[in-house]
Parts: sequence; C-alpha cells; structure tokens
Amino acid sequence: MSVITLGVVGLAASRAFYDRLGWRAANAGTDEVDSIVAYDLNGFSLALYPLDHLTQDATVPLTKGAHPSVTLAYVVSSPDQVDQMLTRAERAGGALVKPAQKVSWGGYSGYFADPDGYLWEVAHNPFATLGADGSFKW
Repeated sequence: MSVITLGVVGLAASRAFYDRLGWRAANAGTDEVDSIVAYDLNGFSLALYPLDHLTQDATVPLTKGAHPSVTLAYVVSSPDQVDQMLTRAERAGGALVKPAQKVSWGGYSGYFADPDGYLWEVAHNPFATLGADGSFKW
C-alpha cells in the first residue's frame, strides 16, 4: 500500500484536525494543497480529498456515513502514549468513541473518530516492536 485516501466533506476542517494531531502536510506550500492534503506517515501517505471529487474520480457513489466500514490504526510504544494520543485527538476536535483499555488480544487501545467519522484505533501492542521511524510490522 502506498496511499490511503479519505474522502472528506470539508477539506480545510479535516486538515485542521490532522494538523492539531501534530501531523504536518507533506504538500504544504504547494498549489495542490487547496485540492488535496497529504501526510507522509510510516511507510505510506494519508491523503485527504474532497468527497465529491473522490466520487467523481472513482466513478461510484460515495457518501459520508456515521462511521465508514474501515478502521485505521495508529500504533504507539506504550499505554501512556495511547492515552496521550486519544486526549490529543479529542482536543483537536475528534470524538472519543472507546476509551483506552486493556483488550482481549493482550494490548491496550481505544478509538476516536475524526470530523468525517473515520475511526482510528490508537494501540499499544506489547508483542510487536516499532521501528526507529515508528513503523509497525507484524
């Protein structure tokens, strides 16, 4: 996978949310940032693209639902970092969906929703080691 593209209702509002998480747009300062915003993450990019444009590009109807049937995960190095990221997401304007807690598979995680309802799991997996760049491998 190279890029995950999220169809968003308000590009400026979505960009502001992800910026408040502490992420910085890779294409900041370019003309294209008014039509698509891209964040370079651990081994892939996350793109924010207006939902109506994504619908036109894909040539299928796409609509904003309560929560799309996909989750995205952000894996961190410790349970404390899970709590910190969930707090940061709430302060940035996200909605806490599931408070952080120990989970059945042995880790610690919680969920937040971004302004378009995309669900993000923030997790600590004690059975995995993150790379120096934060990359996750099974």
